[in-house]
Amino acid sequence: MPGRRGTGKRHMRHDDGDVAPLQQAAYRAARAWWSDLRAALRFLTRVPVRGARREGDGPPLGRAVRAFPIVGALVGLVAGIVYGIACGLGLPEIVAAVLAVGAGALVTGALHEDGLADMADGFGGGATRERKLAIMRDSRIGAYGVIALVVVLAAKVGAIADLGATGLVVAGMVAAAAASRAAMPALMLWMEPARSDGLAADAGRPPATHVWTGLALAAVLAVGLLTWSGLVAFLIAGLGTAGVAWLAERQVGGHTGDVLGGVQQLSEVLFLLALAAIR
Repeated sequence: MPGRRGTGKRHMRHDDGDVAPLQQAAYRAARAWWSDLRAALRFLTRVPVRGARREGDGPPLGRAVRAFPIVGALVGLVAGIVYGIACGLGLPEIVAAVLAVGAGALVTGALHEDGLADMADGFGGGATRERKLAIMRDSRIGAYGVIALVVVLAAKVGAIADLGATGLVVAGMVAAAAASRAAMPALMLWMEPARSDGLAADAGRPPATHVWTGLALAAVLAVGLLTWSGLVAFLIAGLGTAGVAWLAERQVGGHTGDVLGGVQQLSEVLFLLALAAIR
C-alpha cells in the first residue's frame, strides 16, 4: 500500500507538470489572436486601437487575415445597431438603411468603397494593363467609379430595406460584412499581385491555414445567424468573389489593394441581395 501511495503522488506531479505547458500554449494562442485582431482593426477601420504600435511593428498583415471576419462582424453590428435605432425613432426603413450603410462606411473610412471606385475606373477606362494600373493609382474618381459606387450602394440600401425586420437586418449585415472580409484573404492566397509594389505586394501571400480559419468563421456566422439562407448567401458571395478574381486576372493580371476593396464591396452586396431574394 505505501508503494501505491508513492506511485500516485508521482503520477499527480506528472499530471500537474503537463498542465503548465498547456496553459502556456493557450495563453500564447490567445495573445496571438488578440494581436492579430488589433492589427486587423488598425488596417480595416478607423477605430483607434489603444496602445497601437508604429507602422510595421505589429504582426504581419498576412497573419492577421484570420481576424478579418471578426472585424467585419463588428462593422456590420455597428451598422445594424444604427438601423435599429433609426427604425426605433420612427424613420422609414429606406432611410434607416441609408443611415446603416453610411455608418458602415464611416467606421471603415470608406476604405473598400474607394477601392471599388478605383477598380471600376481602371478596368473601364484603361486600354492596356499598364494604363489600367496607372488609373487605379490615381486618387481622382471617374465616371466608371461613380457609377459603380451608386449602383452598389443603392443595391445595398434596397436589399437592407427589403429585409425589414430589425433582427434580420442586424444578422444579415453582420454575416455579410464578415463573409466579405473573409473573401479578401482568399483572393490574396489564390492570386498573384498585379504589381511588384503597393499594398497587395507588401502584404504578401497569407498562410493558407489563416485564410481557411477566416472562411470557416464567416461560414459559421452566416449559418448560425441565418441558418440555410445564410449558407446560400455565403456561397453566392463566394461565386461573386470568383467572378471578380477572373475579371481581375484578365484585366490586370492579378490583384491589387483596389481589387481587394472591390471584392469586399461586391461580395457584401451579393450576400445581402441573395438574402433579400430568399427571404
